[in-house]
Amino acid sequence: MLLWECLKIFFARIADVSLGTLRTVLCVKGKSIGPFIIAFFEVLIWYAIAREALNSTGNTVFIAISYALGYATGTLIGSLLSKKFIKGNVGVQIIIKENNENLIKRLRNKGYEVSVVELKNAYDGKNKDMLFIETANQKLRELTNIVKAFDKNAFLAVNDTKLVKNGFIK
Repeated sequence: MLLWECLKIFFARIADVSLGTLRTVLCVKGKSIGPFIIAFFEVLIWYAIAREALNSTGNTVFIAISYALGYATGTLIGSLLSKKFIKGNVGVQIIIKENNENLIKRLRNKGYEVSVVELKNAYDGKNKDMLFIETANQKLRELTNIVKAFDKNAFLAVNDTKLVKNGFIK
């Protein structure tokens, strides 16, 4: 009986925390209807399972461990689900030491639109280039691997993009 109760609490926590993670990501992306619906089911599950856990007559240590482990596992699963299913874009700024035409050509051949801005560095007097690229977050790993293959010391800054209008995105 205690094992069943612990498993029920564990899996319910995975469900409600995973939903909470997805809800948060959707809110940050500027969505409103999806998070509204998710929040309803998230809190409904949480309320039912929290009430059951607090009213349990079993060994409270195992109930607490099941509750906490479900929460932690739900956080992990929610994070993985959000990366997999929630589409989004990122803006990537890359600073390279010198005008690396080979890198720029490789990125463009791979389908990335690259804007290049020449930087004047007052610190050491060496000119650098900054590359601006907007891409789907699923393409970020490919992009960073290409950059690191050409310049392992390149500086990369990645920012989530809420809205993109016009332009080109790979």
